Amino acid sequence: MASSADTHRSKRKRAAKPLRAKPSMRSKRAAAKSKPAGPLTASTEGDDIETRIYRTVFDSVMSQRLMPGTKLPEAALCELFGVSRSLVRKVLQRLAHDHIVQLRPNRGAIVAVPTREETRQIFEARRALEAAIVALVAERATKADLSALRAQLHEEHQAVHRFDQPAWARLASGFHLRLAELAGNDILRGHLVENVSRCSLIVALHEPPGNASCEHDEHEAIVAAIGRGDAAGAVALMDRHLRELERHLDLDGAPRERSLARLLGMA
Repeated sequence: MASSADTHRSKRKRAAKPLRAKPSMRSKRAAAKSKPAGPLTASTEGDDIETRIYRTVFDSVMSQRLMPGTKLPEAALCELFGVSRSLVRKVLQRLAHDHIVQLRPNRGAIVAVPTREETRQIFEARRALEAAIVALVAERATKADLSALRAQLHEEHQAVHRFDQPAWARLASGFHLRLAELAGNDILRGHLVENVSRCSLIVALHEPPGNASCEHDEHEAIVAAIGRGDAAGAVALMDRHLRELERHLDLDGAPRERSLARLLGMA
């Protein structure tokens, strides 16, 4: 049996060990308050929230919610996302590098507004890029790839019949980007990502109301040609598809006015 002295020494040893206190409810609330506020606050600081802000603006352009010429005030973005002005400036610089945003000295940032000549060159480049991409996909696509493309077309078809314009625009652009992935050429894919984003700006500004930026039936015809291994036919269909998209633009159309929060899909 242990003596009373041994018991006393044992208690002192246990008492000497540092105890890890569980955080109180007050400390948890204080930690929560220290995180930046806002609807898209990231769980970690730095790059995560920066990427989320970038993606929100980029995706709003791709879905044609965010119109060319729309002002992007730093103060409004800081408030919407609950971040510092320096972080917002960093994101705007990235967007400017990718031709999504124009930075105007002493006047702030706006969503880029391509000129008529830029529009012509952008579509000319896109036709060349997608001709190369489609030819590679017709050569390399597997049965699983074709099945995934058809599933994506089915989702696109449903969005068309729901009259869900943002989803429709996103899926239409996504179809072209998916083809670029299947081509297996990262250089072509990178160039197309930039080109499609710039085309989305043009379409958002100049597409007549009620017009489809990408006709669903034309996408189906391209996939059918790819499925047959008909590279020349798929290239010809894609070229016609892109020329039709450019031909239907109303280059004299004026942009609609909406709030920045609504344009970003946050209201």
